[in-house]
Amino acid sequence: MLREGLQSLRAGHWPTLLGAWLHFEVSFMVWLLIGAMGIAISQEFSLSASQKGILVGIPLLGGALLRIIVGPLGDRLGAKTVGLGILGLEIIGLLLGWQRGTSFEEMLGIGLFLGFAGASFAIALPLASQAYPSAHQGLAMGVAAIGNSGVLLAAFLAPRLAEALGWHQVFGIMLLPVVGTALLFSWLVRSASALTINTSNTQKGLGALLRKGLQDPFMYWLCLLYGVTFGGFVGLSSYLPIFFHDQFQIGMVNAGTLTALCALAGSVARPLGGFLADRFGGLNFLQGLFLMMTALCLATGDLNHFALAFTIVLLIMFVLGFGNGVIFQVASYRFKAMMGTASGFIGAAGGIGGFLLPSGFGWLKETTGTFSAGFLVLGAVSGLACLSAMIVQRWIRLTNHKSISEI
Repeated sequence: MLREGLQSLRAGHWPTLLGAWLHFEVSFMVWLLIGAMGIAISQEFSLSASQKGILVGIPLLGGALLRIIVGPLGDRLGAKTVGLGILGLEIIGLLLGWQRGTSFEEMLGIGLFLGFAGASFAIALPLASQAYPSAHQGLAMGVAAIGNSGVLLAAFLAPRLAEALGWHQVFGIMLLPVVGTALLFSWLVRSASALTINTSNTQKGLGALLRKGLQDPFMYWLCLLYGVTFGGFVGLSSYLPIFFHDQFQIGMVNAGTLTALCALAGSVARPLGGFLADRFGGLNFLQGLFLMMTALCLATGDLNHFALAFTIVLLIMFVLGFGNGVIFQVASYRFKAMMGTASGFIGAAGGIGGFLLPSGFGWLKETTGTFSAGFLVLGAVSGLACLSAMIVQRWIRLTNHKSISEI
């Protein structure tokens, strides 16, 4: 399997894939930086449970909204150009976090601005897709999407730096890797004309690309699924430090380490999901994935035992990461000619799911007094996603829809 994976990576332009991964990796760190330091920020402003959820969720909402625009912009202007613009906007957001952020309201504004970093997703995945032939799409985009392991670095490093230097200074320190990434990204990534892409998209307006995406029912279904898998992954990645701290009285640094381990499980699982989906078909995995998610969420129980709760959360993150890779393998077959637009729409749904999860967990914790309610709701939503996968696959078999059944 390892040899086949290496051969697949050599089938396309790997420097572009490396640049796409680096862009997403560093941007993901920036995107989840507030979540990684959520304990310190919450303590400074004495936030309630619902305010904590909104604080760590607001960058995810900003990223969700921006992905809808950035995806079509990448199709029209070129992913490299738009990618450099995103890194420039991240620099502005980090400067604001470094020099401002003196109240909860200001932090909400800064978090919304840092949502630009979340839009990297709609650049990195199309670049990977454009740089590789169809037979290797799942693995290529899975490798690029390992960039979501940026949450691992944010969760592990940011709390330690915040404890030693203060959380404001962490925003200033993050300027260094972002500037370095901009230089490397410009050097590694080929221009759009040098990649194998549908150049006709450069002649289409944003409105035409958006309408084309909105007219395909399959797009809405993938948005629903990704809202659960990526929304669950990024939402939990942002909220787990607060969960571990408030539920088990674990300190900020150790809570960050535990979150990093969970994020690592989900990040490693993503390319594995894409690779196996290439070999066996992505649609074949979906029912089982969401059924496993439902069972794991229901197994959280009363969350009184740390070892059991941590093990279940780790498995949940692994399943979510695997599902992220599978869903985008399916998307790459269905929307090859407009992958930037598809990444924007589907990625936006994932970002919205990511915002709803910590916000919902915070509100349910404040209302019910327990985190169990949040996991039960996540399990119920996963069950609905499983049901939708069963319906769609049955429809494919009944209609003999070859363009989808081959996925």
